[in-house]
Amino acid sequence: MTRTPPPGPLGPSGKGPHAVVIGSGFGGLAAAVRLGARGYRVTVLEKLDAPGGRAYVYRQDGFTFDAGPTIVTAPFLFEDLWTLCGRRFSDDIDLRAVDPFYRIQFSTGETFNYSGDARAMRAEVGRFAPGDVKGYEDFMAASEAIFRIGFEELGHVPFESWTDMVRVLPELMRLESWRTVYGLVAKYIRDPRLQTILSFHPLLVGGNPFSTTSVYALIAFLERRWGVHYVMGGTNRLVQGLVNLIEGQGGIVCCGAEVKEILLEKRRAWGVRLASGEELRADIVVSNADAAWTYRFLVPAEARSRWTDKRIERSRYSMSLFVWYFGTRRRYPDVAHHTLLLGPRYRELLADIFDRKILAEDFSLYLHRPTATDPSMAPEGCDAFYVLSPVPHLGSGTDWQSAAEPYRKKVALALSETVLPGLEEVVVSSHMLTPQDFKDRLNSFQGAAFAMEPILSQSAWFRPHNRSEDIDNLFLVGAGTHPGAGLPGVLSSARILDTVVPDAASFV
Repeated sequence: MTRTPPPGPLGPSGKGPHAVVIGSGFGGLAAAVRLGARGYRVTVLEKLDAPGGRAYVYRQDGFTFDAGPTIVTAPFLFEDLWTLCGRRFSDDIDLRAVDPFYRIQFSTGETFNYSGDARAMRAEVGRFAPGDVKGYEDFMAASEAIFRIGFEELGHVPFESWTDMVRVLPELMRLESWRTVYGLVAKYIRDPRLQTILSFHPLLVGGNPFSTTSVYALIAFLERRWGVHYVMGGTNRLVQGLVNLIEGQGGIVCCGAEVKEILLEKRRAWGVRLASGEELRADIVVSNADAAWTYRFLVPAEARSRWTDKRIERSRYSMSLFVWYFGTRRRYPDVAHHTLLLGPRYRELLADIFDRKILAEDFSLYLHRPTATDPSMAPEGCDAFYVLSPVPHLGSGTDWQSAAEPYRKKVALALSETVLPGLEEVVVSSHMLTPQDFKDRLNSFQGAAFAMEPILSQSAWFRPHNRSEDIDNLFLVGAGTHPGAGLPGVLSSARILDTVVPDAASFV
């Protein structure tokens, strides 16, 4: 992988139009592969010292910590990229199914094993609330119906006109998209614990279950349809694999190359200017940077009519995350690969995070233990972890420089008192990521971890379009554009480029 810009002019040599991709997250890398397969010469520019964006990897003290995504669903979206390059995904990537998908533990100590096995799930639901088994089956039928429309039919379709929304409105109304995810679950399920278990999925893409449109209830069936998977060696292996595909096509990935401006002639993009001052010409520019950041800081205000500074500032953004990566000198064999540790509050905590923007005293946690599946992520006899706590974005005013360590200690104490006894005495490697890092390191507007919040009024046509509404020859992929966050979402945003980006031959 190219880690620094090569000497001399940037950009690949050869024939064909030149595409510059800003950012090497999964959306940008997938876009580069798809453009390369269509005859474009592709240059990917990455601010950090290694590719991946949110899927960066930290290696320290013999441990390997995936910085971001830990769950792979809809693996066919990756397989398609390898196929475009005449290669087999399974030759490069060892994907393992995880079972259960998640172990969910309540503050009372009750646990629920959430899996893709319909029979096992009926048994788990029946163990909690026998009267809700039929309701659970009805909810999953509703999730499947939403999946068929929201993912299979619309997930890779551009919404470039308000008439596109009008066209699908009858289907959205039939699927009750005006409901929230929690509201849809509550329609079928009465037990409060099961309502929590079946409605948490929007948090995986930055949404509040109590305000996110029920279209996102499709995630429940999507997981059952394809499973939840882990990449042996860590999620960053996928990043490495995609970089290899791009380079095999003749494209290049340049790290340490931060883009400071998208260069325009009137309202047409013709290249980019780097922080170094170097300018790179391009026939098209694809931004995998945060969509709000792209418009607010990379495109001059006078060139924007839809995504004005005012509109960007007034939009609603997802929560952020506090993430603690740590390694222990002992193993915790009873801890599952994915564990959700729920605090005593659900609706109220989410209101603190999303609405009141308060850093609450209590929290719910996602604990990732990759060494449950892949011991190579830690030295022998050790475990690697990351624990994630949803927190407000920087609109909260929290000073994370002073708040991070006290917050980490609270999280460590909670883990010690539940699933990781004696934790503080056995930690041998530690690293933290805060909302301030999302802003400073990843150029995330407001330090939001998942870009714009996925409410109905910020979905589909209402979201920043994959073909810029303001700038010709500028295209957007990633969590901030349609269809949204999560690996299936950002990979689908790259699929949309096949529809909206002109064929390479049109530039000849």
